[in-house]
Amino acid sequence: MDRAAEMEIFVHAVEEGSFSAAARTMRLSPSAVSKYISRLEDRLGARLLMRTTRQLSLTEEGRAFYERARTILNEIEEAEEVVTQLYAAPRGTLRINASVAFTKMQVVPLIPEFLARYPDVRIELTLDDKFTDLVNDGYDLAIRLSALEDSSLIARKYAVNRRMIVASPEYLEKNGIPRKPQELENHNCLHLSSRESFNDWHFETPDGHVSFRAQGSFSANDGDVLHEAVLAGLGMARLAEYLVHEDIRTGRLTPVLTEYVHDQAWISAVYPHKRHLSPKVRAFVDFLAEKFTPVPPWELGFRDARAVTRNSDGTTDTAAAARDRAK
Repeated sequence: MDRAAEMEIFVHAVEEGSFSAAARTMRLSPSAVSKYISRLEDRLGARLLMRTTRQLSLTEEGRAFYERARTILNEIEEAEEVVTQLYAAPRGTLRINASVAFTKMQVVPLIPEFLARYPDVRIELTLDDKFTDLVNDGYDLAIRLSALEDSSLIARKYAVNRRMIVASPEYLEKNGIPRKPQELENHNCLHLSSRESFNDWHFETPDGHVSFRAQGSFSANDGDVLHEAVLAGLGMARLAEYLVHEDIRTGRLTPVLTEYVHDQAWISAVYPHKRHLSPKVRAFVDFLAEKFTPVPPWELGFRDARAVTRNSDGTTDTAAAARDRAK
């Protein structure tokens, strides 16, 4: 019997006036109640109750102990009630760590709807492209665009994060279109300074797997900045489909080497464990599933545009742009 249980039996005996009444409440025998209170007194080295055949009365030490014990048990009840309420409905602060570009473009616009649906939830969002220790850093969940490296974490997969190499039509007109991965050596390939692994571009060719380390005259630590630099005609970069889908659809950017690119990972919500998952985490994870599955919004109406055709003059077009040109 732990101390809290001994304390609870003692308080019930005092408030109900007898060992028998306390035993009925605690579903114990009267002799068991007597035994536990005697053990409590022995451990404390003080008599807490004066017992007669008709009543119980508190000693001075017993009254002091009862007042503190009653306060402690009330606080335990309040603590349990708080947790029960937290698990009954989504509420409290939801701490999220998430990748920068994807979250700014695809998640942040959804947050007002989520908070309107769950007004008792408060979101604390940290944007960071580096891997974070969720448990030690106190995050409830993370949004990641890469393979799950920590096997102790749970991942809820939403969509494939397809990456493609893109450039502006102006850049390609001036510098030519690479037709094989090896020809990238002749191009200004913009790269990400915050994650070196991102700069290894992978291709599947008839001769096997080929890797290319992107190098060029410009780097940045943010995918949005690389996106703007490509739009400005500075060079080509490997960017996520969710970031460039509208640019490709409208012809502002053109994908290249699409027949070779083999580089994708999952977009997932990642959290430390599944057992006793809090309602606020479950609500957000399910909310993103509602918005990103079965087809993510950036793929709607874009599957045709993603395909690339080669024109008779050697230039390339998205399928949608080719249809527009034919009109």
